[in-house]
Amino acid sequence: MRRKLYGNNIQPCCEYCQSARRATDGRVMLCSRRGIVPMYHKCRKFRYDPLKRIPFRQPRLQKYKPEDFVL
Repeated sequence: MRRKLYGNNIQPCCEYCQSARRATDGRVMLCSRRGIVPMYHKCRKFRYDPLKRIPFRQPRLQKYKPEDFVL
């Protein structure tokens, strides 16, 4: 069995569905099958789209001084 991106245990919700897109206000989704639905709504026609995931921002790296590398 092939491992999916972000793991095999993906909770179905319209935020990551192929048939839904985010509305301009950002609080609801426009589904081609169900119409206007909340972001965390789920239905039987859920199809995962990994490109809709928004990655978490990476933490900034610390600034090191040359003295930190002296033995």
